[in-house]
Amino acid sequence: MSPKSNYLNFLKLNKKKLNTSEVKVVVTFYKFFEVRDTLALQGTLKSIFNNGEIKGTILIAKEGINGTIAGKTSDITLALEKIWCLDFLTDLEPKYSFSYKNPFFRMKIRLKKEIVTIGLPEICPNKIVGNYVKPENWNDLISDKNLLLIDTRNSYEVSIGSFENALNPNIKNFREFPDWVTKNLINKYPEIKNKKIAMFCTGGIRCEKSSSYLKSLGFEKVYHLEGGILKYLENIPKNESKWNGSCFVFDYRVSVDHNLELGHYEMCFACRMPISQNDKMHKDFVQGESCHHCFKSSNDKQKKRFKERQKQIELSRKKNQSHIGQVKT
Repeated sequence: MSPKSNYLNFLKLNKKKLNTSEVKVVVTFYKFFEVRDTLALQGTLKSIFNNGEIKGTILIAKEGINGTIAGKTSDITLALEKIWCLDFLTDLEPKYSFSYKNPFFRMKIRLKKEIVTIGLPEICPNKIVGNYVKPENWNDLISDKNLLLIDTRNSYEVSIGSFENALNPNIKNFREFPDWVTKNLINKYPEIKNKKIAMFCTGGIRCEKSSSYLKSLGFEKVYHLEGGILKYLENIPKNESKWNGSCFVFDYRVSVDHNLELGHYEMCFACRMPISQNDKMHKDFVQGESCHHCFKSSNDKQKKRFKERQKQIELSRKKNQSHIGQVKT
């Protein structure tokens, strides 16, 4: 099925939900490919999104493109048509969900050294990568008792949901993944490179780059979830799922559940950890200032700054404006 056909199928399946101007289509995409002129691509994308109706963030690097955007169905449809007309993006396969308000406040198209930062510029999924596993085949793969299943996301993402029996590296950011592999896999288990390993992340980009990294080290049997958790939650019925909990997303929805429905988490704006309604009842929770995760780790000066930022956010909301402290990209 073509990328456009997949998109039209998403619209058809969610026709009732999208039949209102309040509901926005959220589009997540990435592609590793050689970008010869990053400035030219930035200019092209700026011309596609120049009407200001679509919000989100797109990152461009020599290794490819990575982005999440959101807007009304009509605007998203027009933008995707233009993107698919670009020679190097005709096969771009986005992932789709929806939100009852736009989870972003502005459109940013930025040039970066990497579209997902592992800190090793020599790692190139365009040249070497592990085996892609479609969501429909993922359950069978991870049912193998001899398989090592690794969650390549950050610890705060893993804290609200993951696959059954997945190993949590407890990393704070993706840059820490190579060191974790060295210390906890290679140095501890000399035969680890012969073991069957599968990895996953939110949308597929981190686990794809991770698989490229492991292949470069000589790991033989490396697999990763094509389209990531989001595609899995979209395609696999809840009664067949091996996913437990919610999936963290990097926008104001904070998390999504099966069928990409809005999850039940909010975000602490001090430490960016996901928090539940029960967490908000904790004695250390102060809106915009602290939660039980960060109350003891932040000093009075930081708490004062967080409190002032919360005031500015509330003022911006009343004026229907964005605030720099609202979105983490």
